[in-house]
Amino acid sequence: MVPMYSFLEQSGHLEQRILLAERIRVAQELHDTLLQGLISASMQLQVALEKFSGDSLAKPPVTRVLQLLKQAIEESRNIVLRLRSSSGENLDLEHAFSEVNHEFGFQQRLAFRIVVVGRPRQLPSAVHEHVYLIGREALINAFRHADAKNIEVELEYAPRRLRVAVRDDGRGIDERMLQSGLYKQWGLQGMRERSEKIGAKLRIWSRHMAGTEVELSVPGRVAFGGERPSGPALGSQT
Repeated sequence: MVPMYSFLEQSGHLEQRILLAERIRVAQELHDTLLQGLISASMQLQVALEKFSGDSLAKPPVTRVLQLLKQAIEESRNIVLRLRSSSGENLDLEHAFSEVNHEFGFQQRLAFRIVVVGRPRQLPSAVHEHVYLIGREALINAFRHADAKNIEVELEYAPRRLRVAVRDDGRGIDERMLQSGLYKQWGLQGMRERSEKIGAKLRIWSRHMAGTEVELSVPGRVAFGGERPSGPALGSQT
């Protein structure tokens, strides 16, 4: 006879697996249908908006609609990310960052690569979410604003820290703009706030027409939760 507590424990585990599977399914469907549809609509609306003359009366309301659509896209992305994080489906950072180009539909002709130094290690869900969102924001800025020919992400899994660097060879950010506070429009303030939440250091180097590098350094005790590295170091690039 199976003890009652054992039966209840097995039932609880089964229910949890069903819930996790449902979260993954919903997240995937949201990404493949609603989110991709919103992105496609926003791109077509952007193309249409660029054809309006500067004095067109229709341009301001259409611009506002486009802004609302972009906000809906961002909120939808965050929902999908939370569903995936809570389901335990944290993609490794290399894979997650490689998806940014496809997720946003960037079509620029440029070289994009990801370099991994050290053996990749599992991150706690909350840390993974902040690191990914910071890196993603840096990548979005590089793709959208840098006018770069080369964009690179470097992931370094060192014994005492996790280091993420996003660099490009584009036109850079004017130092006066960084100091004036206008940088907030590129999400840099949000990146700083997220880095502070996990006790990480965020550094930004940029010069006009000389490219930009965003570096995030997360202490090992935070990034790896006390986990010790195992096996030899690796180096790879995609």
